[in-house]
Amino acid sequence: MTLGHFPTRWKTATVVPILKPGKDPTDTTSYRPISLLPSLSKIAEHLILKRLNNYLKENNAICPEQFGFREKLSTSHQLIRVVEYVTEGFANKQKTGAVFLDIQKAFDRVW
Repeated sequence: MTLGHFPTRWKTATVVPILKPGKDPTDTTSYRPISLLPSLSKIAEHLILKRLNNYLKENNAICPEQFGFREKLSTSHQLIRVVEYVTEGFANKQKTGAVFLDIQKAFDRVW
C-alpha cells in the first residue's frame, strides 16, 4: 500500500450469477452478479477502508445527513430523522416537503 500499487492478480474477480428469489431462471435480468475476489484483495480493501474512514471522520469530510454505507447508521435512523423534520415543520406551521427516490437498477451496467 505504501507504494501505491495494487497487484493485478488481486483485481481479477470470478463473477457468479445468482438467481434472485422467485424470479424466472430463463430471464437474464433475474440474476444478481456476485464477484468472488482473492482473499488478499479483500484484506487489502478492508485495511484501506479503515484508513479512509478514519481520515474522513477526523476531517469531517462526510455530510452528517449521509447515512448510506456508513457504520452504525441505517435506513431506520434516517427514517427517524425524516419523521422529526416533518413533525417539527408541522409544529412550527412551516411548509414541509420531501422527495424519495428509488433508482431501480441504476448501476446494473458496466460501461
